[in-house]
Amino acid sequence: MRIKAFPIMMDPKYVDDILKLLRNAIREIQKKNNSGLSFEELYRNAYTLVLHKQGKKLYAMLKEVITTHLVEEVQQEVLAASLHGTFLEVLNSAWSDHQTAMVMIRDILMYMDRVYVSAHEPMNVYDLGLTLFRDEVLHHAGIRDRLKRDLLEVIACERRGEIRERGYVKNVCKMLMALGIGKREVYEEDFEEPFLEESREFYKSESQKFLANNSASVYIRKVQGRIDEEAERARHYLDPSTEPKITKVVEDELIKNHMATIVEMENSGVVHMLRTSKVEDLGCMFKLFARVTNGLECVQKAMSGFLRDTGKSMVAEDTSGEGSGRNAVTYVQSLLDLRDQYNMFLEQSFGNHQLFKNAISSDFEFFVNLNEKSPEYLSLFIDDILKKGDKEHSEQEVETTLDKCIMLFRFLQDKDVFERYYKQHLAKRLLLNKSVSDDFEKSMISKLKTECGCQFTSKLEGMFKDISLSNSAMDKFKEHLHTSSIGLDGVDLSVRVLTMGYWPTQTNTSSCIIPPVAQKAFEVFKTFYLRQHSGRQLTLQTHMGTADLNAVFYPQNKDEAAASGPQVKRHILIVTTQQMAVLMLFNRKPIFTFQEFIDETGIAQKDLSRALQSLTLSKAQQKVLVWKHKSSKEAGNIDFAPADQFTVNDQFTSKLHRVKIQAVSTKGETDPERKETKQKVDDDRKHEIEAALVRIMKARKKLSHNVLVAECVDQLKSRFAPNPIVIKKRVESLIERDYLARAPEDRKVYTYVA
Repeated sequence: MRIKAFPIMMDPKYVDDILKLLRNAIREIQKKNNSGLSFEELYRNAYTLVLHKQGKKLYAMLKEVITTHLVEEVQQEVLAASLHGTFLEVLNSAWSDHQTAMVMIRDILMYMDRVYVSAHEPMNVYDLGLTLFRDEVLHHAGIRDRLKRDLLEVIACERRGEIRERGYVKNVCKMLMALGIGKREVYEEDFEEPFLEESREFYKSESQKFLANNSASVYIRKVQGRIDEEAERARHYLDPSTEPKITKVVEDELIKNHMATIVEMENSGVVHMLRTSKVEDLGCMFKLFARVTNGLECVQKAMSGFLRDTGKSMVAEDTSGEGSGRNAVTYVQSLLDLRDQYNMFLEQSFGNHQLFKNAISSDFEFFVNLNEKSPEYLSLFIDDILKKGDKEHSEQEVETTLDKCIMLFRFLQDKDVFERYYKQHLAKRLLLNKSVSDDFEKSMISKLKTECGCQFTSKLEGMFKDISLSNSAMDKFKEHLHTSSIGLDGVDLSVRVLTMGYWPTQTNTSSCIIPPVAQKAFEVFKTFYLRQHSGRQLTLQTHMGTADLNAVFYPQNKDEAAASGPQVKRHILIVTTQQMAVLMLFNRKPIFTFQEFIDETGIAQKDLSRALQSLTLSKAQQKVLVWKHKSSKEAGNIDFAPADQFTVNDQFTSKLHRVKIQAVSTKGETDPERKETKQKVDDDRKHEIEAALVRIMKARKKLSHNVLVAECVDQLKSRFAPNPIVIKKRVESLIERDYLARAPEDRKVYTYVA
């Protein structure tokens, strides 16, 4: 059996007839008269032409028919509509009809698409129809310009608050994207680029109007409204790819180009918002400025500038003198309140952004360390919180306050200065039994240990251990007194035995001659203790002790008092050891001079003056002693002269049986005491610097001067900021003592001497 080849050649007349048939069918489809057409017959005729190598003629005929229809009918119809105000409606209708027709035509010519077009033509049937619509209709000069103008006008009207039909614009945007055939060129050239440019000009003008007529708070809300409006418009009827572009235009023109103006706006900018706690407005500004490059940095700089100025004014209030500033409690409380306020801004306005968190910490560290009294005042504040008598705070409130104090402690550069003061204040609380709770004390030490390590708190923990051991020792001493029948002449003695290395000691404190009866009781304890612990020494620290005195006040004189016994007033006075030494002198005679107090007690004049102030400077019926001035006294002068006389105030009255004589309150150390403390701190720092230098050189063996200084600063920065000049002096000292040596080849290089 032989298979005959399919006849390649067709009768030209037959070809023309088929082309004519298909041409008429396509025209009917374009006229929407396709109900009487047989699509199967049309497909078979197109198939026959392609099969007989007539695809080129068929493709050319298709192109010519579509072009003719678009130019003669569609183009004219759209142009006519532009004169009657129905331009977008007619254009949408024409585009919809063209799409529908091209789908039908594509189905008829599907075989040509698959066999001929894929091999010989650049575009398939449907894409050819789109391209011709673009070239002949859309890009006609009259239509293209009118389309651009109408689209921008619709958007401009919406921006003015007018309501317009969005459906036509949405369909036109889809048409422009479709006519790009997979690309955005048509959409960009015919709409997006003019739209963005016109929007830029619009918002440039609007920004000037907004800034001139609104506060910063109103401005940022209007900007947010415009951004939301443009984003919603883009999502509703523009191509999704336009949304980030139009949003950026709005951000640039309304925010980025005016950042400094908005932030620094007088009576409404960032400073005003911070000053008046406009949390919501700050949050709105934060969100807006986060949209643009360097926007948050601009807000942060304004915030930092105001915070630093506020902080500097706070810490500077106390630098002009002791009497003119606030005390330590209000000083630290104001800093904690300021920190709480900015923590609120950080959480509620700035979203805990790391940039603002770091800036706030840096700013606090800057101004807290401007006042050299900050470590002392922070310790005094904690001392006030942890003392007995502060019953107005719950346990949770105390714990929260201590956490805030630790936060402030982190900002201190001179942590060693704080340690010295904290040790002094803790010693007083423990020795005078003034701590509100041992749990709070240990909690605070635990917090400090977490921040600075066990070396920082080892002595503080040792102080607690001493108190515990002292309690045990006193229990044994009382048992010893009971079993041995040794008497203390009516003295109820309580002794705290302190380890010298743990507790702050004042080596230059003057001695105090305590009354014989108290001295005898102490000697009994001393004998007992040293028998228990051989090789130890006990030194009485009179400046740290207290005493309870039985006091009898007579109304006039003793003879009259005998006749009117009920008027005799008996109290127990709670005083310091030094005050006890002064008051018990009056058992010997009724009048003493200031100089006699010094001679009899051996107390230094400064300490004696402080002790007497508490006894003499109260109200008339509340002071224990009467101060009789023998020298001229200026108003407000509380200095005692050697010849001034003191007597017991028989008019003393109190509703309480146990009366505590309050010590003279101070806002911290006096200037001489502060200088002494600073000198001690400087001496301690010298040893710490030398120890760090030796540790570094022992590990590295050989180092240049600059590297050694840098490593020393890095090691010690957690306790204090060492001065490079001081480091250099300590290096010289170590060289003199043969711990280090200079390298022979370079004097700026040091070597470790084993």
